Amino acid sequence: MIPDTATRVQKHTAPYINSRIQHETQDRVADFESNDRRAAITKRLNELDQEWDIERTLQTNFALFSLIGLVLGTQVNKRWLALALAVPASMILHSLQGWCPPLPVFRRFGFRTSREINEERFALKSLRGDFSKAGHASNAEGILRTVKS
Repeated sequence: MIPDTATRVQKHTAPYINSRIQHETQDRVADFESNDRRAAITKRLNELDQEWDIERTLQTNFALFSLIGLVLGTQVNKRWLALALAVPASMILHSLQGWCPPLPVFRRFGFRTSREINEERFALKSLRGDFSKAGHASNAEGILRTVKS
């Protein structure tokens, strides 16, 4: 069975790592709770826009190691071509199951899913008061416009 896209990485991550990532996110959001820190929240939201999620990190890693295996296989020793073949196999495994060999390493380093990043983003936007405008929106278009802002 293929796990759902939104939670497949978390399901294949050790619970203590998921818990650590969640607590770190909660602590960051709590730092903005104490008073009106609109500028600091805006700065943090800009940082979140630049944060690499686990998928982007894995895609870059896969591409890099495929190219390294290909270059070493053609220039040094044909045995390196096994790396160029193993990496796409890992990509397929990750796309179907949500797990691949480098995933636990990157998660230990704190790489988050886009969903985890968005949870922090929406919490900060809520603290900043962005969603108070959504209360006045009476249709889907207005609500989505508020959420996208």
